[in-house]
Amino acid sequence: MTDSTAVDPIRARVHELMPQARSDLAEMVAFKSVYDPAGEPPPDCDAMVEWLIATFTEVGVRDVEAHVTADGSTAVTGHIPGPAGAPTVLLYFHHDVQPPMDPDAWKSPAWELTERDGRWYGRGAADCKGNIAVHLTALRALAGEAGVNIKIIGEGSEEQGSGGIEDFVPKHPELLDADAILICDSGNCTVGQPTLTTSLRGVANVVVSVETLESAMHSGMFGGAAPDALAALISMLASLRDEHGNTTVRGLDATQEFDGIDYPAENFRRDATVLDGVDVVGSGRISDMVWARPAATVLGIDCSPVVGSSAAVTPRARARINLRVPPGMDAKVAQDALIAHLEEVAPWHVKMSIEREAVGAPFSGSTEGPAFDALVDAMSSAYGRDVVMQGQGGSIPLCTVLQQTFPDAEIMLLGVEEPSCLIHAPNESVDPSEIENLAIAEALFLRDYVRPE
Repeated sequence: MTDSTAVDPIRARVHELMPQARSDLAEMVAFKSVYDPAGEPPPDCDAMVEWLIATFTEVGVRDVEAHVTADGSTAVTGHIPGPAGAPTVLLYFHHDVQPPMDPDAWKSPAWELTERDGRWYGRGAADCKGNIAVHLTALRALAGEAGVNIKIIGEGSEEQGSGGIEDFVPKHPELLDADAILICDSGNCTVGQPTLTTSLRGVANVVVSVETLESAMHSGMFGGAAPDALAALISMLASLRDEHGNTTVRGLDATQEFDGIDYPAENFRRDATVLDGVDVVGSGRISDMVWARPAATVLGIDCSPVVGSSAAVTPRARARINLRVPPGMDAKVAQDALIAHLEEVAPWHVKMSIEREAVGAPFSGSTEGPAFDALVDAMSSAYGRDVVMQGQGGSIPLCTVLQQTFPDAEIMLLGVEEPSCLIHAPNESVDPSEIENLAIAEALFLRDYVRPE
């Protein structure tokens, strides 16, 4: 850890800046920046970009510009020049948010930052506007004393799949090329425990449709011999897991183990809101199941709803399947295996079609190098605890694009989005201590990271 005499000035500055951080976050949460790729961008998306340009300019970032990307969303870039010969650090964030979902489920207004029980509530308070607050606070705390060149990249459609920024990055390498890239869209394993995310599962989705009859037929007259499309689909979906809950897609290895921190079962039950008495599934450790192994999830089924259903054999049904793909496994190969599996287990020679959806590669972040070492030291010094390594089951396709575009860069994932934040759910929140400690860590890193001779 860095000597406390070198840490204390930064710690004091960040602490004094926390009221400003709260004000920044309150202003950002008030923007309803839910990007809709199918329609016109909401006015608040543009207003959010204008706010970012003004605020990053105010903290010393030069040439802050907006760029309309291929999917219609807007990216924000800028830079702060550092000493001659210094390394370059790219700071990533996204400024779009998830819709609030059920407004009645919120205990306070989704678009108004509200303090309750020591946490700050509001849509985007953690994902990812809390991380923007970290960047702004760190840059204010440094007050021009950074020892590196700094670049920023903010994207406007991360919650819709990052299509715009994935196209933008390889076309504008001069704006983004860096020795170290901090992807601030992750979080600690628990509040107060500094954590780097070193692996992300990829994604391979399909939609499977089953047809058996030209029309729905009376279940009293024809049920028993008429092939039920919904029953066929249910049997196919059931084959994706065994009795223990392990994913069983034929041809995919589901025995990998995660090399890093374990995820205590009691913490997982709490974080995942597992009901009392209901089992956690799978034969491995929690960390193996959610970070190192494939997982098939049925996202939705199209069939007759219970209310209004009639006594009829279902002629057609379909389902959307999400397959999470761990590092070391090719997402396209995994999607092929899922399709082949469904074709093999389909009963009764049903008519079946399968539509391929998004494929995103898994990602492994840096676990060694001068930037990694400097960031671990900065985070340990900020929190007063050793850094641990975790995986995440979600996907950030941009990480793979950055890795392919800048193969020599060290890429690290961190942020304020610890499990209690309930990102993507009603009552999203952030613990302000995470903003404060991460801002201290980022400021220390930007001050002290040097490229070895």
